Amino acid sequence: MSELLSFGFMRQALAAAILVGLLCSAVSFFVVLKRLSFLGAGISHTALGGMAIGLVFGVNPILTGCLFAVGAAMAAGSISRIGKLSEDTVIGIFYASGMALGIALISTFKGYYPELFSLLFGNILAVSTQELLIIAGALVLILLFFTLFFKELLAICFDEEMAMAGGLPVRALYLGLLAAMGLAVMVSVQLVGAVLVAALIVIPGATGYRLCANYRGMLAVSLVTGLLGSVGGLVLSYFYPVPPGAAIVLILTVLFAASLLLRRRLGVSKQDK
Repeated sequence: MSELLSFGFMRQALAAAILVGLLCSAVSFFVVLKRLSFLGAGISHTALGGMAIGLVFGVNPILTGCLFAVGAAMAAGSISRIGKLSEDTVIGIFYASGMALGIALISTFKGYYPELFSLLFGNILAVSTQELLIIAGALVLILLFFTLFFKELLAICFDEEMAMAGGLPVRALYLGLLAAMGLAVMVSVQLVGAVLVAALIVIPGATGYRLCANYRGMLAVSLVTGLLGSVGGLVLSYFYPVPPGAAIVLILTVLFAASLLLRRRLGVSKQDK
């Protein structure tokens, strides 16, 4: 481990892995409770159009992707509330449109673009100081939002109608949750890429949900799972010829599979939640 930390780029990558592990695990907790998994997957692909725009105009693609991702998430939530379409239907439309825009712009590129490959499949080893600061800023904003409105967010995840009857600003909280999810998806692209990023905001929360009978336990397990997956995947890719993004997702998958076996032994009952 000391050998791994002797390289500056590995220290940067480890810091990014820890930050993204915490960020996505916290978001994953609410994504699983609110059943927004497909929305998260759709956002990552929708944002491909935004990232391609950034590459074309020489702007940091993570920033343009963030605008696309957050905008798509909030638009999906707004359209579904004022119309008769579900979030899945709306994000399915955005999913295809964003991918089409991204592919159209990418096809205009001449030669080999390593930045594009990194956005699609991740390259945590090349994370820059600027990107690290963006990830840290996103983590602070999202954790602050979750800390201030934790009980209210739990209420809308459990029963929106009851929360509305209790006077909670359900629409604003829901859109805030979608914005947090979109932001988390995009700042995590550098870690595993747009293709695999959905795993980071689904598997940690799903693992906690399978193992724990209360929300605090679920959140704790989600955070631990995310950290083990992100840091463990980075370490695994250092010692073995496996891409970091793929290694992270594979470790998360193994942890989820283990939770299925442990749940049978522990006899976790969802009725206790």
